[in-house]
Amino acid sequence: MHASLPMYDFASVRGSTDRLWQEIRKALGQGPDALCRDLGVWEAWAQPDLLLSQTCGLPYRARLHGKVTLVGTPDYGLPDCGPGEYNSVFVIRTDDPRTCLTDFNGAHIAVNSATSQSGWAGPIMHARSKGVQFGQASKSGAHLKSAETVAMGQADIAALDALSWRFIQKEAGFAAELKIIDATPPTPGLPYITALDTDPAPIFDALQVAISNLPGDDRAALSLNGIVRIDPEDSKSATFC
Repeated sequence: MHASLPMYDFASVRGSTDRLWQEIRKALGQGPDALCRDLGVWEAWAQPDLLLSQTCGLPYRARLHGKVTLVGTPDYGLPDCGPGEYNSVFVIRTDDPRTCLTDFNGAHIAVNSATSQSGWAGPIMHARSKGVQFGQASKSGAHLKSAETVAMGQADIAALDALSWRFIQKEAGFAAELKIIDATPPTPGLPYITALDTDPAPIFDALQVAISNLPGDDRAALSLNGIVRIDPEDSKSATFC
């Protein structure tokens, strides 16, 4: 069996993530001894014996829907978001004199990936709804790198998953050089998935038990409040608008 939790595997919370996995494994009564960190995310998600992983909304809608089974969506208690929802924040340098997103028409944006809901698809749609079209787009490979690219003056703006921004603020000194200028509306968060032919109900129940049993310090470190069920069709069709 394969298990991974790659989406928020920041170094500062890796121990908490590993302890979460041990609680999940204990509640399930099965699973690998440790999370897999040796595979790329697409390779991990495609494993026929996938027990548990977490994906992003855009990959789920575009390529994984109908190939994996949705288990549930974690609730991170993010501001202005309902249970199981998240959004993206647009960050700029603190010394940038521009005051609203419409001032960034034609600006240089740093994006983590063209397959990212929170770093690319959702923010681009939100910007277009305000009449904003960005100019150059630089692919950074990670939200942390996108934020750093803006802080270093190599891009004007970046859109970051709000939970990633929370982690970045805690562990990256350059975050003090950045500020939020806008945010997208909320959308269903990053879902937990399992293999297509796997019954998700026992895994959902195990996640509930594991989160409940996880020490409070670890829950706080992961910003993990619980898990909710969001209809797969809602996750498939969710858009920022």
